[in-house]
Amino acid sequence: MFSNRASIPSALASFRLDGYMLCYSAFVPKLYNWCLALGFDAARIMPSRAFCSDESQGFPTILMTKHFGAFPFNHGRVGGIVSLNRHAPHAEHGKDLLLLQASHVGYDADSGEFGVYRRLRTEHETNSCSCGKIGSVIESYAAEYAYASENIRLMRHDGELAVLVDYLLISRTRGPGLFPLFERLVRGAGRELPRPLATRSTGHVFLAADGLIARLGEAAWPAEGSEALGARLEAEDFYFRREGAQEDPFQDQLEENLLAPMPWIVTAKHPLLTAACANTLAEFERTYRSFVRAPVMHGRNLLFVAGLNIDISPKHGDDFPLTKFVPWAAYLQRADGTRQVFEQDELFARLGEACAVNPSQLDLERAIQALTQHRDVVVRL
Repeated sequence: MFSNRASIPSALASFRLDGYMLCYSAFVPKLYNWCLALGFDAARIMPSRAFCSDESQGFPTILMTKHFGAFPFNHGRVGGIVSLNRHAPHAEHGKDLLLLQASHVGYDADSGEFGVYRRLRTEHETNSCSCGKIGSVIESYAAEYAYASENIRLMRHDGELAVLVDYLLISRTRGPGLFPLFERLVRGAGRELPRPLATRSTGHVFLAADGLIARLGEAAWPAEGSEALGARLEAEDFYFRREGAQEDPFQDQLEENLLAPMPWIVTAKHPLLTAACANTLAEFERTYRSFVRAPVMHGRNLLFVAGLNIDISPKHGDDFPLTKFVPWAAYLQRADGTRQVFEQDELFARLGEACAVNPSQLDLERAIQALTQHRDVVVRL
């Protein structure tokens, strides 16, 4: 998905949000009715979800139970990562199969801020990061970006427009971190940096690249002293390297998904929103290919839908958050072997055509009440 760096901005921009949001209370019955229209057996659909473990994902799970009549199988790990090794167990639990994958991001309607979520069970109902896993992955990269944006500085040297670059950002022996693409910042830079104009106590001074001057304009350079490049250090100006993979590949998958688009994540207006979208793009492509290769899925009806859960931060007294789903793509595999991928526009249109009323939905209250009235069953050891 993100193997070609030049395609990353286009890939992220292709995930459109405005005008594509569905409230979960309408989305899930539409998804159920679409499954029926595709020829799935209503009494034999085994739903599965790949959501983060965050409590904000509970309401979507309850709605899946209500409309599909079965508690969904758990395909997910923290951050919305799909456990590909759970395909076979999922397949053993039903005839026709549905998997819904969604990364998630919080939204505060009062401030318009993405990435935060009000935790009603905390002592003071405080806001915190909406997905702690994604937030923790981004944190160190954001710190690297903050350091680079402060320590790549604009200055004038003997009347020339120049950049002062911190030694740490030039070092060939450094480990993981942010690495500038110097050809965008330093004139004459290629595989090697040119000879510096001057050396300072903490960095080298180089002539500014013509492209950087054209981008910022000569007026951006201070007459005296130096000025941090700051937010003008763009995603195209750098890349990241990270430490080796962890022992648990599933714990490592989220960071792997986000590494290539991370420059666009840390420079985004809403980093956690961009990260959640990037993760959904990567997980759909990864999971789709695993289904195509999985022999256990042959001869079965399978629908895999991926998208984004937007958790509207609840207010005091709310039982659940208002969650909206933004569909990204779907993969349909029929029992006869035919396959089809639905891109965002077509997927949204198919869901839009489906009925939002499900007369066969499960009455959870009555079902639970019925359990309390059943005769007791003695478990013999």
